Amino acid sequence: MTTNSLQSLNYRHHTQPLARQRRVSLDAPPLSQQRRVSLDSPSLSRQRRVSIDSPPPTLPLYPNNGSSGSGSNNYNQNIYNSRGGKIFSLSASTTSVPAPAPAQSTTFDLLARLLSAKDFREADNETRRLLIALAGEGAEKRGYVFFSEVQFIPEADLKTIDNLWKNASNNKFGYSVQKKIWEKTEKDFTRFFIKVGWMKKLDTEVVQYNYRAFPDEFVWKLDQETPEGHLPLTNALRGTQLLSCILSHPAFASNDDEQETVVEQEEQERENKVTTTSGKGLFKTNYSF
Repeated sequence: MTTNSLQSLNYRHHTQPLARQRRVSLDAPPLSQQRRVSLDSPSLSRQRRVSIDSPPPTLPLYPNNGSSGSGSNNYNQNIYNSRGGKIFSLSASTTSVPAPAPAQSTTFDLLARLLSAKDFREADNETRRLLIALAGEGAEKRGYVFFSEVQFIPEADLKTIDNLWKNASNNKFGYSVQKKIWEKTEKDFTRFFIKVGWMKKLDTEVVQYNYRAFPDEFVWKLDQETPEGHLPLTNALRGTQLLSCILSHPAFASNDDEQETVVEQEEQERENKVTTTSGKGLFKTNYSF
């Protein structure tokens, strides 16, 4: 009995009344203030901002199957925000975008080397390639030169090509050499082709000539038997307008040609004066048949 009363006294002494417990709980910060405090702590928006500033996993710019071809271009690209923090890291392997085709070179180094090595066949091919490149974009796309495009080839470039050929052949090859032969034949292309060896004599009873077959029947060496003006070649199977425009280009208008023209004009003027001042007794002999 005594023991039970002592236990009940200890319980009352250590246990606070319910009203006091509620008073203590009422003295605690209200729920709204607790929520305000929780809002002042690192919030969800700040956590989200921090997560945005942290670098995400690497993102591929284009689909990548894991194989790299010979023409692929691998690169990495980093993107930063205004505070200097890295936001994205882009990595890609591009294989579907080809690089633009470079324009054909118009330097004359290769032609000079081929001519110095006496490789006239390859030098002829290089000369043809240079003419196409110098004639313009249309000729490059087409693969050959129209006669109307020859006028766009710079005079200095044609002179350079001609001088390289003449220096490598002791003035036996070149466009200017061909022009002199063409003028001596009175610009008759059939006679010109025979003179420079582009046509061969047929073994027939009647004298006949035919075009040589390219490239085996042309002469690719320099010796005493090589016809003068044989190289470089110009295709005349579709007509002679292209060759005529090349040989008539201002690059090959030499001072000798200009002097000859002046002399011919002066002689013609003297003949006209003699004819008009001589009278009826003077007549010119007619040598035509």
